This record gives sequence, structure tokens and C-alpha cells, in this order.
Amino acid sequence: MGTTVRRDAGIYGYERALARRGLWPVAGADEAGRGACAGPLVVGAVVLPEGKRGQVPGLADSKLLTPAARERVYAQVVKRALAWTAVVIPPGEVDRLGLHVCNVMGMRRALAQLSVTPAYVLTDGFPVPGLDVPGLAVWKGDRVAACIAAASVVAKVTRDRIMVDLHQRWPSYAFDEHKGYVTPEHQAALREHGPCPEHRFSYVNVKGSIIRETAVDEEWEYAG
Repeated sequence: MGTTVRRDAGIYGYERALARRGLWPVAGADEAGRGACAGPLVVGAVVLPEGKRGQVPGLADSKLLTPAARERVYAQVVKRALAWTAVVIPPGEVDRLGLHVCNVMGMRRALAQLSVTPAYVLTDGFPVPGLDVPGLAVWKGDRVAACIAAASVVAKVTRDRIMVDLHQRWPSYAFDEHKGYVTPEHQAALREHGPCPEHRFSYVNVKGSIIRETAVDEEWEYAG
């Protein structure tokens, strides 16, 4: 039997429609750090309760929230959720296996680690094969499905906190400001200092900084 979700059903529409079909609980999964060139990839998974307790004040796609709002929503998500988890995949693993493989693997890990077994899974953007339960990939899911939005907040806040901690070890790169994404300031730091162990060496801009740094060293040796 098919399930139709109206466009005006709101961010909780998917969960309500699935619950009416007896598909409950519903887990959502999403990632943070896919577009960064430094730091880990973090995947969150969340199961929200039915009814009013599952309605998180201010819940939205993490990218649409200010840092302070994300922290407030994060606190409400972890307080209200039936289950939640965050899986951290280090940059070396992203380099070794590739971004998409790590993204799918991270979603599988996060969903498997939930203390509540979902009856259905909603993921942001692309399907996750190999799950033991049915699922659906939702386009812009973090904007239209509550459990995916909650997972996006968990992933984003977890990753941002990691990047702030990494700034203490590698202050030259200002990870606390750009969180490892490509910005003019980050590129300037790469040109000046080269990459650190927290960078993703398979990324073109990071590779480019290594080549440039090597060329400068060779030029200096030749000139000397």
C-alpha cells in the first residue's frame, strides 16, 4: 500500500504518514562535513518519539540555524529522542575509502548503533543499501522530515565541537571559524603552512598545497 505525504504536511508529515501505516519507530540519518577539506565526516541518526514529545522546538535543517540555535535544538533532540547516535569517521578513512563510501558506511554504523531498532529509515539525499529494514532517500530530507533534521543537528553540532577542539591543536588554520570548509582564509593558511594531519589529502586543494610547498622547498634548495 502506497503512502502519500502532502506538501503542506509540515516537517513531521513523513513520520505521521509512516506511523499510520504501522511503520514505527522511524529513524532519520544525515551527515555533516561532506564538503569540508579538513576534519572528520560525522553521521547522526535519531529516532524521535510520537506525538508532542517528538516535536522539537525550533527544529530545522542544521544549515539554516545559527550556531546558538543549533546548540539549543541539539539539547532538545538528545533530551527528547528515543535513541540517537553520532559516528565520527576520521579524514584518513575518507582519504582511503572515498567520501561516498564513508558516507554510506557511516549511516549504516549510526543506524546500527541506535538503542531502538527502527521499523523504517529516512535518509537525506541518497539511499543506504544493506539495511535490515525498509527505507527511503528523501531529497532535501533535512528540510522536510523531522528525524532527518534532528540527525543533521546532531551531526553538525558534534562535528563543530570537534573542530573547535582541533583548533587548540592546530591554531594556524582557524578550524574554530570555518570548521574545515574551504574559505579564502583556510586556503591562505594552507598556502602558508601546508596541510596538517587533520586535512583530507585526497582533496584537490589540499594536494595543491603540498605540491606548492614542495616546489618552494626545491626552489630554495636550488637557490642555496
